[in-house]
Amino acid sequence: MNPEPFDPKPILASLPLLPGVYRYYDSKGNVLYVGKAKQLKKRVSSYFQKTNISPRIRLMVSHIARIETTVTSSEAEALLLENNLIKSLKPRYNILFRDDKSYPYLVLTGHKFPRLTYFRGTPNKQHQYFGPYPNSQAAKESSQLLQKIFRIRTCEDSVFTNRTRPCLLHQIHRCTAPCVNLISAEDYQADIRNTVSLLKGRHQEVEQALRDAMEHAAETQHYEQAAVLRDQLRDLHVVQQKQFVESTGSATDADIVAVVQLDGNVCVNLAMVRGGRHLGDKSFFPEHAVELTISEVLEAFIAQHYLNSSVPPLLILNTECGDETLEQLLSEQTGQTVRLVQATTNERKQWLEMASRNALLALQQRAMQQGGQQLRLDTLRELVGIPDLQRIECFDISHTMGEATQASCVVYENLEMRSAQYRRYNIHDITAGDDYAAMRQALTRRYEKLAAGEGSRPDLILIDGGLGQLHIAMEVMNELGLNDLALVGVAKGAERKVGMEQLIFPDGAAIRLSSDNPALHLIQQVRDEAHRFAITGHRAKRGKARVTSSLSDISGVGDKRRRNLLAHFGGLREVQQASVEQLSQVEGISKALAEIIYQQLH
Repeated sequence: MNPEPFDPKPILASLPLLPGVYRYYDSKGNVLYVGKAKQLKKRVSSYFQKTNISPRIRLMVSHIARIETTVTSSEAEALLLENNLIKSLKPRYNILFRDDKSYPYLVLTGHKFPRLTYFRGTPNKQHQYFGPYPNSQAAKESSQLLQKIFRIRTCEDSVFTNRTRPCLLHQIHRCTAPCVNLISAEDYQADIRNTVSLLKGRHQEVEQALRDAMEHAAETQHYEQAAVLRDQLRDLHVVQQKQFVESTGSATDADIVAVVQLDGNVCVNLAMVRGGRHLGDKSFFPEHAVELTISEVLEAFIAQHYLNSSVPPLLILNTECGDETLEQLLSEQTGQTVRLVQATTNERKQWLEMASRNALLALQQRAMQQGGQQLRLDTLRELVGIPDLQRIECFDISHTMGEATQASCVVYENLEMRSAQYRRYNIHDITAGDDYAAMRQALTRRYEKLAAGEGSRPDLILIDGGLGQLHIAMEVMNELGLNDLALVGVAKGAERKVGMEQLIFPDGAAIRLSSDNPALHLIQQVRDEAHRFAITGHRAKRGKARVTSSLSDISGVGDKRRRNLLAHFGGLREVQQASVEQLSQVEGISKALAEIIYQQLH
């Protein structure tokens, strides 16, 4: 029996002319759309007009089965709530920016001899943070350049405390070895001050300080020190030459945001400038951006990217942001004025033109990649007889002689690997090395929720293995009542060579595709990703288990003492390298026990 059509009139009549957030749901309870409004009654009613509605909105409205609203005290509060709901619910018809990972920073720790390190996460007030950087590569490159110029230590505090001689980094002139007092605290702090100045964009100040110190060293006949400072100046000039965009202002912090459309696709390019230095850029490809204007995409990006996150005092945009509430909210969030402006000066125009070019280039490259992926997918669709194939899930098992068995499930959908939907499964309560039992457990845990009506349904399931693994998969699907799901086994060839794989089907048929077949290339891509994801998880689990067991096997070392040892030295390797005297300095470790630990580990 078909459900009765949804009648919005009673709800629309009851809505107030107040700011708030509305949510549309389908008959299964899935959220379709989340939006904000200055006046809920007018905004929600506009969706049910018979004219001036786009095909996309008309399709969404046809699926609405329930409307929920939340009244807020202001439009700003509505914007915050809308943003939080979009991130948590991921509605089907909202524009979504999938990358929500924290950005990397460079950190100088609050130590007597500060450590330069790469960081993601929540800042700690005792340290100095610089950034954020658009990606880990940009942060690590800056760290390496700074390490080359000023030779700041990068080792863990536990390693630093226990060094008795300089490490390899000192030998290759990447560290001044403060761990063994080869540099005074005063000279090291001078390098730290120069590092901070450089990170804040004060290049001329750093250059002048180095030049003055070099001249002073030469005048006092400290020629080796003068040579070191000369090399620092030379390396600093190299860094400045590599910095192809630099502000004429000494402390400009800004993000440049350019939105570009090409053939119905949209790209947002975000470039970061800190202390006048261009740190790099990153491109975003929003979902569900069809039929939206550039201004609407820009507003969605700013809300999702900056609300409740780090934001610089200046955002330079390539189009007008029509929502004035955003600027107000971002200023309140940071406690200082945040301005959203379009480029006016030559310098800002240069930054923005570069961001726009990078966005266009990213769109062109993505179009080429998707063209190749589309050919692969179309060929696979024809091969397996699934014309509307979109979502593929692939399983693999990884272990070492039965130790630390893990299963992986990776997802390919809409021409891309969807890493946010990957899953690992720790396999337990099976005979060590029993791949069939491991596969059964992983598939059961993955699809029992689907059998209960939860989760996304795959169009094709790839099983990394031969006929035996495929039969296990068939049994599991029959037990769960999902025997209509398409299954294909991917077996390695006789010589386990790439390109010699066999595809095994539930009816027992097996085929080998030519090495240049696009369908095989897609299967290999997904299978290899499943293998990579499984083996990285397995290695991490195995390493953790081995660290735990090697210390736990020592009489007198329980969980608390094991944790104390690892926390004090930073890892099992460092514990193994420690002397009896160093071991006895750990809380709970007596001299006698230290001797036992030392003997057991050597």
